[in-house]
Amino acid sequence: MKTAKNPNNRLRLDESLLVGLPPFAKLDATQIGEILAQASSRRYEVGVSVFEEGQAADRFYLLLDGYVRVVRITPDGDQVIAMHIPAGQLFGIAKALGHATYPATAITASESLALSWPTRVWDDFTARYDGFSTETYRSVGQRMSDMNNRVVEMATQHVEQRIACALLRLIHQTGRKVADGIEINFPITRQDLSEMTGTTLHTVSRMLSAWEKDGIVKSGRKKITVCDPHKLVVLSTAPA
Repeated sequence: MKTAKNPNNRLRLDESLLVGLPPFAKLDATQIGEILAQASSRRYEVGVSVFEEGQAADRFYLLLDGYVRVVRITPDGDQVIAMHIPAGQLFGIAKALGHATYPATAITASESLALSWPTRVWDDFTARYDGFSTETYRSVGQRMSDMNNRVVEMATQHVEQRIACALLRLIHQTGRKVADGIEINFPITRQDLSEMTGTTLHTVSRMLSAWEKDGIVKSGRKKITVCDPHKLVVLSTAPA
């Protein structure tokens, strides 16, 4: 795993970067300027660790461009992909969960651009800026709900359903329309999909190959396109 370099890489920050993003939507230009004055910016190459599980949570982040993969390590040492964070969302918000350390590792799934702030300003932001606290905790609640749904999927669904659900979730969060269907808009491998669904690489490869023959998906080097979302929905709900 690569580690981010040059933490002081700064870009010119403009108020338009935050306008319309939910945590900052209720703020005026002066307030946004105050927030940006305390921010640092950094570009990340693909596959870079932004922060690691267990590390002191000394900063929180806003993803401006790209995608970030949130990864947990199981007690057995296996890597599990917990979720993907799209552009426009806060992440690394351990303070909102009452944690002093990051509960997971964040790795860029594509070239990315993020702002970050020292965690010490968190309480000031939530107290001073209308909507910041509400939207942040709404986001936390949604992610907790998504994680609970994932746990239910892992416990109750068979492998084909889990893989179908994972692909549907990804095209909903990050999909872009292409000629053949809806493409997951960041590099993703079959190994990534196996880590998202708690199954083996062999099983994922077998399923995707069968679905390609049926015209449901197309997959290439780090690319997956869903050609027939309706059939995938049917597969995601089909009984074992």
